Amino acid sequence: MRSMLITGGAGFIGANFVHYWLAHHPQDRVVVLDALTYAGNHASLRSLEVRDTFRFVHGNIRDQQLVERLLREERLDTIVHFAAESHVDRSILGPDAFIETNILGTHALLKAARQVWLEAGGSMPHHRFHHVSTDEVYGSLGIGGQSFTEITPYSPNSPYAASKAASDHLVRAYRQTYGLNTTLSNCSNNYGPYQFPEKLIPLCIINLLKQEPLPIYGDGKNIRDWLHVADHCRGIELILENGKPGCSYNIGGNNERTNLQVVSALCAIMDELNPEFAPHQRLVKFVTDRPGHDRRYAINSRKITSELGYRPTHEFMIGLRETIEWYINNKSWWQPILSGEYKDWMKLQYGEG
Repeated sequence: MRSMLITGGAGFIGANFVHYWLAHHPQDRVVVLDALTYAGNHASLRSLEVRDTFRFVHGNIRDQQLVERLLREERLDTIVHFAAESHVDRSILGPDAFIETNILGTHALLKAARQVWLEAGGSMPHHRFHHVSTDEVYGSLGIGGQSFTEITPYSPNSPYAASKAASDHLVRAYRQTYGLNTTLSNCSNNYGPYQFPEKLIPLCIINLLKQEPLPIYGDGKNIRDWLHVADHCRGIELILENGKPGCSYNIGGNNERTNLQVVSALCAIMDELNPEFAPHQRLVKFVTDRPGHDRRYAINSRKITSELGYRPTHEFMIGLRETIEWYINNKSWWQPILSGEYKDWMKLQYGEG
């Protein structure tokens, strides 16, 4: 049995992980700490609040005293750290929040974990700090170049990627210097339910449902490796259960697609689900490319596959259809988002709401 603190548990990947973990480990204690900034949605966790093994705490990971208190009060032995500012476009326009959350916030968590688990009489010798990171720390690949491995040199190209690279290094340093029991994972682009609609797939799904333009940066040929969020959650589970302390693992979907291919796939599915408005491809709108837009990411998952038995199980087109159907069936989750700050952001990015 574990007693787990999940940071950023009201965000996209964090919320999916909370649901996944409690479904597969119902006896474990799960405490979620989330600041509920713009991309965190408490509604993603409401169905879990009836459970005695679940607790939600509204707070900031930079509050070291709060984290220490939670670790002590709940006798927590595991931290799974999702909390992060994660949108590249936002980091280009306003990098300060990324430095504060991703670097200073991660450092506050590490200090709290060290204080409670190691300094206070070594009261938690069996502990784990798992840090969730991104493939963007590795930089950009050329077309046909070798995929990122765990020993690929870091070469971040955006303030977001740089802030995540810094947090990765801090986690490694706390392992090497203080003996904190850490693991780290770098994942490729996730998709699935509960994703805030600023990222490509949920943005396009909602615009398809509203019959609004589908904005694609540049020529649409930037390539990403797409990973269903449930496969990501299973990969983290394998690392927590059998991963080697101090090691990092790449988690990928083995599914490279250009942005234009992804949007075309969404349009094809919507043509089937909503033929009255077909062809949906007519909604595609190419917009000015963003600065420093990395051309290609690709994850080599050989290490986690060979050591821990990981394999992605979600076929992309099926996962994409299930994701579209989730957004169709959960309008009450995303419709309240389409106003206020999100609307202002859309106008700033694409000149429309």
